[in-house]
Amino acid sequence: MNTPVIEVAGLRKRFGRFHALDGLDLTVEPGEVAGFLGPNGSGKSTTIRILLGMYRHDGGTAKVFGRHPLTDAVAIHRRLAYVPGDVNLWPQLTGGECIDLLLSLREVRSQSATRKAELIERFELDPTKKASTLSKGNRQKVALVAALCSDSELLILDEPTSGLDPLMTREFTQCVRERAATGSAVLMSSHILAEVEELCETVTIIRAGKTVRSGTLTELRHLRRSRVTVTLRDDPAGLERLAAVHDLVIDGHQATFTVDESGLAEVTRALANQGVTALAVEPPSLEELFLQAYSEA
Repeated sequence: MNTPVIEVAGLRKRFGRFHALDGLDLTVEPGEVAGFLGPNGSGKSTTIRILLGMYRHDGGTAKVFGRHPLTDAVAIHRRLAYVPGDVNLWPQLTGGECIDLLLSLREVRSQSATRKAELIERFELDPTKKASTLSKGNRQKVALVAALCSDSELLILDEPTSGLDPLMTREFTQCVRERAATGSAVLMSSHILAEVEELCETVTIIRAGKTVRSGTLTELRHLRRSRVTVTLRDDPAGLERLAAVHDLVIDGHQATFTVDESGLAEVTRALANQGVTALAVEPPSLEELFLQAYSEA
């Protein structure tokens, strides 16, 4: 139970002279929803393909369920489900037939027919339509239903909500939470930072094939300042003298600034002496953490 589902250390991969991965580290524990972030070309897809046994890596280690993705690919694939960001299906089959075929190809024990019917209803998918007639969003739904109605111990999701509308994205989020609650691990690559922030417990940010930030959102937020907006009864003078206060903007009786985690107690004491009438403290967003990690890298 203490063995990570995914364990990557110092991973390297070259394509000719191009270093797609240059010492990447990544760990995903059972029951964890892990975000995998980075712009196009940062190495996310290459990492996923190595984990799926599609690429051979040139250095470092990569293990899935404690096994080697290349030599133990069949055993590993029986225990995982993969959803790419651009799903291609068999055009002559219906959506429902594609789901059944995907389940049989993975050789995983599917849940009851009731579970499959429930997911089809939740994602508002018509399983009788030919795949050739399905929109991008509906093709995505087929892959998601097939992945979520299996009992896979690992879900690898690469831009899984591509083509889904906000209502279906919310349904997807709920389904992933339900799977994680049963002990399944989830590795999710996404460009939508708000989606990752809502769903993921841990985040790994990569750039140029290297890990530049990794940890829980709580841990990462400690690296950034919180934003404070306060309205005072008295004139907000003197705040500029506090060492923990940064980016101060004063507009009448309202002040907006950022504050270091270590100085929050000092700042709140100072504000209390000036008569607070309204106060809002916002932790740094994942977007700010992402941009900070990239600017520092």
